[in-house]
Amino acid sequence: MTDFGVKEAEVLIGRIFAPWIVDLGLKPVAFDAAGGDFVLPENRRLVHVGGVVCGQATASAADTASVVTLSALNGRFRICTTVDLTTHFIRPLPPGEIGIRVDVLSNGKRMAFTRAEMRARGDARVAVSATMAFSYLED
Repeated sequence: MTDFGVKEAEVLIGRIFAPWIVDLGLKPVAFDAAGGDFVLPENRRLVHVGGVVCGQATASAADTASVVTLSALNGRFRICTTVDLTTHFIRPLPPGEIGIRVDVLSNGKRMAFTRAEMRARGDARVAVSATMAFSYLED
């Protein structure tokens, strides 16, 4: 592991992502050699007319958390682009805090692959699962 931790991740989120992504309020919690943990805090603006957290918000949070996790494992942000994002909405997420775990499946010279799982606070069941592929645009 590198010296890229939670504080560096918080700065990165505010510096490189679009303002509406920053407005999600995604909070890095911890990083380890395999990935990272995040919290998506309760935000009533992310709840759609059906009374659950909208899929667009969870997909965006998974993508963002993955980029931040890759940065932590790389020790710095590497410019990258998402080339694939596959999201499975397994069960509805009620309004409230959401735990996100990102596991880095592969982190190569040109490509990286991650998996993110989301759970409602206090529920051990996975509600959203996403796999992502990223292409690094720089070394």
